[in-house]
Amino acid sequence: MFKKIICITCLILLSISAFADRYAGDFMVIGAGVRSSGMGGAFSAIADDGSAIYWNASGIAQMRKSEVSLMRAFLYKDLATYDNFTYCQPLPNEVTIGFNWTRLTIDDIPVFLEMHLVYNVDYRSSYHEYNLSAIPDGKISSTDDLFQFAFAKHVQYNLNLGWLFFEIPFDIYLGGNIKYIKRKIDTSIGNGTGFDFSFISRTKLSVLLEQDWLGDFSFGINFQDVGGTSITWNVEDDNSDHTDEVMMNSKLGMAFHQPLDFINSSFVLSRDIDYIYDLIYHYGFEYRYKELLGFRLGYSDTDFSTGLSLKLYDFTLDYAFITSVLANTNRIGLRFNF
Repeated sequence: MFKKIICITCLILLSISAFADRYAGDFMVIGAGVRSSGMGGAFSAIADDGSAIYWNASGIAQMRKSEVSLMRAFLYKDLATYDNFTYCQPLPNEVTIGFNWTRLTIDDIPVFLEMHLVYNVDYRSSYHEYNLSAIPDGKISSTDDLFQFAFAKHVQYNLNLGWLFFEIPFDIYLGGNIKYIKRKIDTSIGNGTGFDFSFISRTKLSVLLEQDWLGDFSFGINFQDVGGTSITWNVEDDNSDHTDEVMMNSKLGMAFHQPLDFINSSFVLSRDIDYIYDLIYHYGFEYRYKELLGFRLGYSDTDFSTGLSLKLYDFTLDYAFITSVLANTNRIGLRFNF
């Protein structure tokens, strides 16, 4: 029974996403990556791995090694699979480019044809032989693909406060990505393109507050789907095209990075705000020991998350567990730096 309810819920969500502008880009809100998910999505001011292409593309300029990452998650009691692949390549002059592919797949969605509804509800309640059976007339599938091509540049800037004061160093990262969206429900296909623009500013609190033990503070903002992104649908047996508009979203984040040299560790506290639909707050915490082990906690809206990571040589294995109203989710991912 629960599986049938989930199937019906997925169909409703798909119908909403396909034919209502407000939630046209719903699958893109799920987010990419494992480490970031374990921190509740409070990642736009950190964004220092491949998933930054989604959270804040400017952050990939912090990466000075090439990185390939893979992720898989099973959603809605294993009724949907959610996959993510990223590749980032540093270039000379502190420039980095990247590619991200995210896919949401739902297979075996049952279909019940309306042709069987030959009588009204009152008649069918009296003559049960005219009720719909529990056997579907067929099954369909749905796939949502998001392709992002990112570019980011690192710039160093010293803010001069005057001769009575001192210069404050800032690391500024500027970037953006061009996205291509392809959505398919049975034989209906929707396509669209969009653009994201973002930046991160990071400074040393030890210089600003003259306390050598203090770490860094970073601020980030990501403007997603600048100006709106249109998805045009080609519906079978319909001569007219239907267009959905993905709403623009702004991600605003801040993070405090604190080294703990006396125990060979560090931690990060972060907070993000999403301005799409309604204000959504994200909180994250990450503790790392010798860059070998990592532990994470997060909170997003009403959902909690946690995560672990283990680094062996150039490989990092990530795991995240996220609670949800529909069903809890496990994510697993692998990152390789070279």
